[in-house]
Amino acid sequence: MSTPITAQMVNDLRAQTGAGLMDCKRALVETNGNTEEAITLLRKKGAASAAKKADRLAKEGLVESYIHLGGKVGVMIEVNCETDFVARNDEFRSFVKDLCLHIAAASPLYVTRDQVPEADLASERDIAAAQVAGKPPAAVQKIVEGKLEKFYSTVVLLDQPFVKIPEKTVKELITEKIAKTGENIQIRRFVRFQLGG
Repeated sequence: MSTPITAQMVNDLRAQTGAGLMDCKRALVETNGNTEEAITLLRKKGAASAAKKADRLAKEGLVESYIHLGGKVGVMIEVNCETDFVARNDEFRSFVKDLCLHIAAASPLYVTRDQVPEADLASERDIAAAQVAGKPPAAVQKIVEGKLEKFYSTVVLLDQPFVKIPEKTVKELITEKIAKTGENIQIRRFVRFQLGG
């Protein structure tokens, strides 16, 4: 026996996920009304949808800036999307402003992992290996990889927990925005200035 899907259930799921009404209804039907499973399903579909859109050209967007109170920290960021329509949308503008605030607070150095210099990674590997010297080689490898993941989450913007929603990474947040707007969204570059830094 299937659970009847009400409009209220669909609206509640939409409020939680930001997905479209029909996507929410299909997810609830597919999961027999189980909201938690529907959320997971929508997140998986959003990630798949984002992966499909990753190759699409994103040449519109915004350049946004933020100066922290007292003028001691400033951030400038370029976030691209596919159309001017999305770039001028209030929700997109707010999202880009939130990214500026995140960068001001979390001090990332790079947008993606592939921008981290190999010399920095080698140095981090050496430090991590020295900290666990004397342990079995298999354990050392796992510990070093774990420490590298932690290193990435401190210096790579996409890997950082988002300051306003710590249970999500910046990358997960962008994936949700891609699923919601239906457009590819990319953080092209950013710069963070700190007085005396």
